[in-house]
Amino acid sequence: MNPQEVLHELEQSLFQSLVSGDRQESRRLVQQTLELGIDAESLSRDVYWSVLDTLNTLYRNDQVTALSFQYATRLLRSLVDQAQASYRQAESRGRRICMFCGETESDDLAGQLVADLAEADGYEMFFGGGGIANDEILEEVNNRRPDILLLFSSGPRDAPNIRQLIDTIRGVNACPEMQIVVGGGIFNRAPGLAEEIGADLWATSPRELLTSLEEMPMVRSELAASRADSRNARVRKAA
Repeated sequence: MNPQEVLHELEQSLFQSLVSGDRQESRRLVQQTLELGIDAESLSRDVYWSVLDTLNTLYRNDQVTALSFQYATRLLRSLVDQAQASYRQAESRGRRICMFCGETESDDLAGQLVADLAEADGYEMFFGGGGIANDEILEEVNNRRPDILLLFSSGPRDAPNIRQLIDTIRGVNACPEMQIVVGGGIFNRAPGLAEEIGADLWATSPRELLTSLEEMPMVRSELAASRADSRNARVRKAA
């Protein structure tokens, strides 16, 4: 089998062992795949992320029990932790990311997976998880001066706060060169939401995110550009 077939087969088998809480079988399946020459990054990008996405969808639709969901997410977190220890560290890109996510266990797991992969890809990562108030995030942005504010894997309840946060950042002109990037969670399920709230970039998966960050570091939303033009016009008028 080629690598993609191996990963697809692992995804199918691993899902069953995760929802049944079979820790030993889950680890055996992963180890067997690693021995076939599949790297840890591919496991996370192509299998763990996909399994987590499937789990979240099925749980929202009441197609898996709460117990199966918790078996799976807790066991999957241990596999993500083990994979991260084997990632190959790329050279520094000289770009800093402050990252936050939704408040649920699965949101935090998705956020951790993304943060680990981005760090291995050469970004300087600061991952704060979920439940952080907007004023604290704004203060951190002002103090840390990141190149990217990443809001990944957020739930429906987070969307109004994210919109407000982006409006505030744009309104006070905090870190004007900073990209605001969103993805995962509600943004995957609501096409157009990311653009509507003024995000500069958005992505559905870790692979897409890292590709977008690399290829489009200067992209800014039309909303951000229009607000910048308005600010510049006010400055010129005041002068």
